[in-house]
Amino acid sequence: MDNLSGNLRLLYQILFRAYGRQYWWPGATPFEVMVGAVLTQNTSWSNVERAIRNLDAAQCLTAPAIIAAHPTTLGALLRPVGYFNVKARRIQNFCRWYIARGELLAQFPTVDLRRELLAINGIGPETADDILLYALNRPVFVIDAYTRRLGTRLGILRGDENYEKLRALFETELTPDVALYQEYHALIVRHGKDICRKKHPRCNLCVLQANCPHNL
Repeated sequence: MDNLSGNLRLLYQILFRAYGRQYWWPGATPFEVMVGAVLTQNTSWSNVERAIRNLDAAQCLTAPAIIAAHPTTLGALLRPVGYFNVKARRIQNFCRWYIARGELLAQFPTVDLRRELLAINGIGPETADDILLYALNRPVFVIDAYTRRLGTRLGILRGDENYEKLRALFETELTPDVALYQEYHALIVRHGKDICRKKHPRCNLCVLQANCPHNL
């Protein structure tokens, strides 16, 4: 196998051959994807799914309904994701911005949307880029803990780079392709959850083991 260092396209090809298409990010509508991106901070996706089902059952899965909900009521619906009162405020902050942008959302340049998302209290770079990539189909690469872990173990990353530097690395080496970015990020998440785990990684089952110094 060729050396993976600096070859992000080869890494993608290996992961895609191993796992196939991931059909990620789950969500019935772009708005639901956005809500999920905000709620998934510091919790598992299964908890996010439970919270979204709660919102849907309470007829509260729209931006106006979320804004109109009493914070206590909204917090109770979001209880599965943890920090539910904090996340209730964050999701309401996001929904106010979302309604203010309205139908003009698709017309704004990506750089402007990203700047505005980052200005919303409680939304950081990863959440903003999740929204841009998966809900708004903008070519921005999402960097998360799985990306850092995998890249560091493979020797592609040092591990101490800041978010923007890592995002620029992927976007520079790859063509600006929304479908590619979506699939690549999803494959990294799949590999990080199943194989390249933080504790007790399953190196003996890893399709990248021949090129991974961590496995030596």
